[in-house]
Parts: sequence; structure tokens; C-alpha cells
Amino acid sequence: NFKGNYPEFADAGYRNIVLDLPGFGRSDKPDDVNYDLAFFVTALNGFINALDLPKVTLLGNSLGGAIALGQALDYPDTVERLILMAPGGVEERETYFQMEGIVRMVEVYSRGPMGVDQMREVMSLQLFDSAVLSDDILAERAAVAVTQPANLFSTMMVPNMTERLGELNCPVLGFWGTNDKFNPHQGMHKILNNVPTARFIMLNRCGHWVQVEHQRLFNSSCIDFLQHG
Repeated sequence: NFKGNYPEFADAGYRNIVLDLPGFGRSDKPDDVNYDLAFFVTALNGFINALDLPKVTLLGNSLGGAIALGQALDYPDTVERLILMAPGGVEERETYFQMEGIVRMVEVYSRGPMGVDQMREVMSLQLFDSAVLSDDILAERAAVAVTQPANLFSTMMVPNMTERLGELNCPVLGFWGTNDKFNPHQGMHKILNNVPTARFIMLNRCGHWVQVEHQRLFNSSCIDFLQHG
């Protein structure tokens, strides 16, 4: 999802670490763990410590946004800034599972590992304009999907962190699309109302992947945020 973003951040002089979470991509995929927020935050914090990183800017979309929030809340000394795109973790689980995109994802995933056609069925809902979905992207994702553990989504529990948002004291830049079918964009107001250091960019004609559909605006806004706070 970030192939059109991190090269520009690198060109601007920033080190980029693009992380595959456990259960995803080419990372380990244990089938005997609960893939809940605490598991992912523990993995991320361990990763930061193992590389002995200084304070980091965490950039996260959806589940990644929830994990970034969890890291900043539980280990504030590790986080300098947050960049969030339609982050999870600010609604009750029931709210997310009423969203069209998640309903479809669960339905398709319950049939077994997603092939290219099934991947297109789900991923087309991630975008306002699905024309940007190439066969190469779909094939790449389908190849990973067959390796994912069966309990990945069934154990994915992310608590509603709205009541803890006031604990955040780092600058936050957020993005949300009004056509998001996975995370309700009203969550933006929960962050803005509770985090004085937060600001958001709301975009129409945009789904769940701001960084893909509005790549130029996203990249320039993030670089400005990194340079000027």
C-alpha cells in the first residue's frame, strides 16, 4: 500500500522502515496466538527496541493506525509523531462489523483463502475508484493470503481507545476519506475532540486508502508535517 509513498519520504531525507506485521506479508504467521491489539503492540515495541530506534514517527492505516495509537498510548517515550489514515480503535467492534467493506471481507474470507477474483471483490471496496487495482497487485496479495493463519481475523480484537485519546501528547496528522466503507469517517471527530495536538485532512471521492488514491497530496502533506510539525 505504500509503494508510492516511502520512496518520496526517503528522497526527502527520512529513514523508512516498512514493517510486515506478524500474520501478514512475509513475517511469521503463528497459528497459536490471538491476533489482538496487545499482541501487535508488543510485537511493534519489541521491534523498536531490537533495532534500538530513537523516537519514531509511526504511520498507520486502519489496523496499522490502531496499532500506532496503541504504541503511542502504552509506550509514549518511543513515539515522536503519529500519521494516521482512517485508523481503527476508535469505535466498538460491532460498529466496524456493520461496515460494508468488513462485512464483505469476512464473508469472502470465510469461503477460504482468497484468490485473485476474491481479492478484487474485497479490495475494490477499499477504493473510491477501483480502476487503480492492477492484476499484479491482486496477484501479489492473493499469494500472501493463502499463507495467512485461519484465526487471523477471528481473533483480531481491537478495543475502543477513545477514552484514552486524551493521554496522547505527540503531534498527530490524520487523513480520512468520506467514501470509506471500512472505518466510519466520523471517528475523525473523536480524535480531534480529544487530542489538542491533532489535525485531520478529510477528502471526498476517497475510500480507505488515502495514500493510494491521493498520493501526491498525502506525500506532500506528510513531508511538510515531518519538517515543520
